[in-house]
Amino acid sequence: MSFVVYPAIDVRGGRVVRLRQGDYAHETHYSDDPIAVALNYAQRGARWLHLVDLDAARKGGYTLAPLLRSIATDGRLCMQTGGGVRSADDVQALFNAGAQRVVVGSVAIRDPDTVCQWLQRFGANRIVLALDTRRDDDGIWRLPLRGWTQSSPIELLALFDHYAAAGAQHLLCTDIARDGMLGGPNVDLYTLLRRRYPALAIQASGGIRDARDLAKLRDIGCAGAITGKALLDGALAVEEALAC
Repeated sequence: MSFVVYPAIDVRGGRVVRLRQGDYAHETHYSDDPIAVALNYAQRGARWLHLVDLDAARKGGYTLAPLLRSIATDGRLCMQTGGGVRSADDVQALFNAGAQRVVVGSVAIRDPDTVCQWLQRFGANRIVLALDTRRDDDGIWRLPLRGWTQSSPIELLALFDHYAAAGAQHLLCTDIARDGMLGGPNVDLYTLLRRRYPALAIQASGGIRDARDLAKLRDIGCAGAITGKALLDGALAVEEALAC
């Protein structure tokens, strides 16, 4: 399995932004033109793009279909996208707009039985489970909801055991405490996940600073990594990231 670097574009109010630790009150604005950012990544050699609708992640109702369609029509980028996906119709609409994979987050936590049906209906290779996590005071990895704004008592490992048994193939896991902080990824967390689920394609996210971080994730067996802030800030060159 080859290691894939996914440049990330998070969109809020039509603008490319990044949040710090998932906090909507701590937003950094990068561009008013998400298409230009995406096509710049394509021009520099990227083959995949991770596109997130931050407004929909909190409120529901994916709003980026025209943007998704425009980027997909260019033909250079495979699209992995999500935010606000709540129903099978939402999933189908994103595929219709050009997505290769649809990312499901809050609904995967609230209604796993329904999402397991989607794995069967659409194909497990086309659904990415975004089980983004925050470690509580007892050391347990919990899963917040609604764009990380709502706490839940659900445990990461217990829920993903359920999905693994149902045939899931793609797990995107973000350590929320590291997201947007450029402090390095949580290698221990991804090592734990790789050992527990050796057959799954695990995508790491949160804290990636440079090519050395990407190499660490590759070497422990992650299938890929999402990187947003480091690329947007210029701390990590697209070409350097892709070389991993």
